[in-house]
Amino acid sequence: SERLRPAAQLGHQRGRVVGWVGCRWRPICRRLEGVAHLLPILETRTEVWPDEAACQRSARRLAALASLRFAFVELHGPLGAGKTTFSRHLLHGLGVTGRVKSPTYALMEVYELPAGAMAWHFDFYRFNDPQEWEDAGFRDVFASPGLKLVEWPERAAGLLPVADLRMELQPSDGLERRVTFDAFTPLGLELLP
Repeated sequence: SERLRPAAQLGHQRGRVVGWVGCRWRPICRRLEGVAHLLPILETRTEVWPDEAACQRSARRLAALASLRFAFVELHGPLGAGKTTFSRHLLHGLGVTGRVKSPTYALMEVYELPAGAMAWHFDFYRFNDPQEWEDAGFRDVFASPGLKLVEWPERAAGLLPVADLRMELQPSDGLERRVTFDAFTPLGLELLP
């Protein structure tokens, strides 16, 4: 059964007027593809991670929230910003044991979480053919319940549903990272630090 996932309340954005959208994953979110950049950010927060230990603490805090298991989280930032490191700490915080590897070459890694929940970790850095989206069944994955973590979501622009939470990781001096959290949905608001 599909879970009702409210999209953000839309308003006047870049000269366009749109109304409230109630979103069930498949038919309606498909209409939202390509307009996610027009959605208003409901709230933004920023953290500074001075080192990897701070990244791990932030990931574990997020993993402790039960609602995360139903979220779609986008991870933005340049190469080496720590997107995969954060994902690894987050998945371990959710109970994944063993190695959590980067999905750079496979595009997707799947993890079973305790209590039968699922998590999908995507890396679209090498993604360049929208037909791959259909052939790999990614639309069905995003329509199913479970956590979706997506690195390099901009490479699949127009194909992804609206993210609940967007994280922008920006390296600064040494190991320090400035991380901006943007919530686009009520679920995303629950996940903010």
